[in-house]
Amino acid sequence: MAQNLQNGVRLRPVDLARGSGLSTQAIRNYEADGILPAAARTHHGYRTYTPLHAQALRAFLALLPGHGHRTATSIMRAVHEGATEEAFRLIDESHAQLLDDRRTLRAVENALRDLTPTPVPDPDPAVSGRDGTFIGPLARRLGIRPATLRAWERAGLVSPCRDPRTGYRVYDEADVRDAQLAHQLRRGGYPLERIAPLIAQVRAAGGLEPLESALRDWSGRLSARGRAMLAGAAELEAYLRERG
Repeated sequence: MAQNLQNGVRLRPVDLARGSGLSTQAIRNYEADGILPAAARTHHGYRTYTPLHAQALRAFLALLPGHGHRTATSIMRAVHEGATEEAFRLIDESHAQLLDDRRTLRAVENALRDLTPTPVPDPDPAVSGRDGTFIGPLARRLGIRPATLRAWERAGLVSPCRDPRTGYRVYDEADVRDAQLAHQLRRGGYPLERIAPLIAQVRAAGGLEPLESALRDWSGRLSARGRAMLAGAAELEAYLRERG
């Protein structure tokens, strides 16, 4: 089939470019990068392409939304180097990453669902002039050690203020919320370095409600990526069949 295509219709770079909304330079770059198979040349040195090249271009453009430019390029390059199994491995890695992202999203959603806002007890007014709770009571409420809360503070997960007279840590309602969220995520195996950016987003939003909206958007993006991977797989399979 591939040989028949090569011996059939001849296409110029501009023909591939117009059909995909790209520039002719982009087509030449794709060929140089191994995204497209090598073009034939006329006796004047002009590139000529075939419908097989057009199919390769469609496959690459279909792979882009689900896998990203770098991985999509590596997939097509592996195909053209005869390393089909490597192309499949790269696709599997993208699917594994998508699954990991889904698990992360589920962990965050579960953490938010399990948060139960509770009033923050006032510390002894003779000791502190600020509403909040101290490290010991908060640690007992969460079922963790005070040393864990101090470690979370060093990692940027919680940021209690210090009482100016005693130097004790004082956790207000936002601090308690952050500690609860961190606790739920840690219970789900979420690493500290990935919790800190999430906590920062909660703080910047001023609460959990905007974050819930962001999580819905995140879920939608993951679904769109999954569908894009299906579309990319279909175009790549069509290209592999044409290549024979």
